[in-house]
Amino acid sequence: MNKNTSRDKKIYEMHAEICKVFTSPKRLEIISLLRDGEKTVNELAEQAGVLQANVSQHLTVLRQNNVVNTRRDGANVYYKIANPKILQACDLMREVLLEKLAENEKLAKRML
Repeated sequence: MNKNTSRDKKIYEMHAEICKVFTSPKRLEIISLLRDGEKTVNELAEQAGVLQANVSQHLTVLRQNNVVNTRRDGANVYYKIANPKILQACDLMREVLLEKLAENEKLAKRML
């Protein structure tokens, strides 16, 4: 019999909370853009093709949930991924989705 401890329940709650952070395609794109190292809000806005204010809002959510860290250098604030395992988790989910997409494409071809 599987007995959930209070620690397990807390982890499930934390897992559900952090997953909410990854419900925005734009936040996922920002995480991907930070893969190669730290960037400023302006750099991220330009690369994502989104207004700076919008990127700032997403970065606030990411920062509040410890997905990104910041470093100030003069007037610039640099953002980076807080833990490389976040990228590994995103990569793993991406692989699952690519497999599913390939499966769906195979199925669609068979139906033609």
